[in-house]
Amino acid sequence: MRSAGRVTSVDLAQTLGIAQSTVSRALSNDTRIAVKTREKVQALAAELGYTPNAFARSLSTQQSKLIGIVMSEMTSPFYPFVLEKLTSQLHELGWRVLLFSTDSDHDVDDLLPLVLEYQCDGLIIASANLSSHMSETLIRHGTPVVLFNRYASDASSSAVCCDNRGGGRLVADYLLASGHTRYAYIAGRENTSTNRDRELGYTARLEAAGFAVRRETGNFTYEAGFAAMGRLLSTRDAPDAVFCANDITAIGAIDAARELGVQVGHEVSVIGFDDIPMAAWSAYKLTTVRQPVAAMIASSLEMLIGAIEGQVLGSNLRFIPGSLVERGSVRLEAQGKGRKAKGKANE
Repeated sequence: MRSAGRVTSVDLAQTLGIAQSTVSRALSNDTRIAVKTREKVQALAAELGYTPNAFARSLSTQQSKLIGIVMSEMTSPFYPFVLEKLTSQLHELGWRVLLFSTDSDHDVDDLLPLVLEYQCDGLIIASANLSSHMSETLIRHGTPVVLFNRYASDASSSAVCCDNRGGGRLVADYLLASGHTRYAYIAGRENTSTNRDRELGYTARLEAAGFAVRRETGNFTYEAGFAAMGRLLSTRDAPDAVFCANDITAIGAIDAARELGVQVGHEVSVIGFDDIPMAAWSAYKLTTVRQPVAAMIASSLEMLIGAIEGQVLGSNLRFIPGSLVERGSVRLEAQGKGRKAKGKANE
């Protein structure tokens, strides 16, 4: 007889007079169970409104089918965009997702003990810092982890990133080819590999060409970009080319320039990084470096699921090249040269 409340596989088994293990196999379409039996079980399950208990199933399989995603910087448009794509891909592969959010000013060390309580089969940590101590703790715990768009040089964890250093060089080459002479960089958060590598690629290339680069501090936000551009344009020798650590910083910089009456794409050029949807809006037409999000997600999941299935993950860093998307925020004085910038994707 069916019990009151939630319908269980035991209820189905008792109603049909068969073993509970047979019901479980029939519901998972195990071909070792006769077709007629599978059809009876599945029909009764639909009739009684049966839904599988994922937690009970995880006890028997020793696998939760849960992937934990740890993120900070959720106020940046780039990471909600990544989260949507990442979650969709995991669902298509049959995995469920638990999202954990942490303050962008902190490491994930304080949050991970809570994350581990949920017995996730693997973790993806995006836009957050992982200490070497916590990386070792995860290894001892047997929980595979992949860092997304961050890497920690002193940790033994694996990571998948855009080639941020190469992206910085791509920006420098494009601005050099298009005739600029006074350069600036509006930084992101200081303790991140993304900011460090983008700045290093940009400044090293420009310094090798004989140009100095002015630097303004920032933290990957609209407000920081707005304030930094205001400072840059208020000086006597204002830059004619500004590379921003990410797109939302660049959008803030564009708005600041407009407020000061400076024409973007004519008097000053602005380039961002990420290619968030807002970058293509007609109000901004932001030239930017597009992160290869689809390839980064595919590579991250390949590494993580492979580790869950028993492959040795170790310390594996993968850098995937981005591409320059040309819009209208850069002045092309030398049109022929500008059009030959390597790695460019026109849009």
